[in-house]
Amino acid sequence: MTQYLLSVPGSVDDEMPSDDVIQEMFATVEKFNQKVRNAGKWVFAGGLEPIATATTVDATGDSPTVTDGPFSEAKEYLGGFWVIEAADLDEALQWAKEGSAACGGPVEVRPFAGEA
Repeated sequence: MTQYLLSVPGSVDDEMPSDDVIQEMFATVEKFNQKVRNAGKWVFAGGLEPIATATTVDATGDSPTVTDGPFSEAKEYLGGFWVIEAADLDEALQWAKEGSAACGGPVEVRPFAGEA
């Protein structure tokens, strides 16, 4: 089995959905999560707070720096993710299709290094 990251990108240009839409998406995603668990493919998953809550730590110099904000100034950011076990890329892509439908957004699929 190979572990894959199924990531859900977001954009600062995305409109915030209504509370009703968000609650429906949470319910749909939880059903998908349970299906992944039942299939024995679940490793872990999580949704992330908005990019504005990020803090960047850089300890590569003489003294660490801590900066409010994301490392990248890009408009796109990671909104959430699943880490799953899959037999191959085709299976991971099938799970990504279901995850995309569940969360209402695109899903990027990447194997972990040294796993593919």
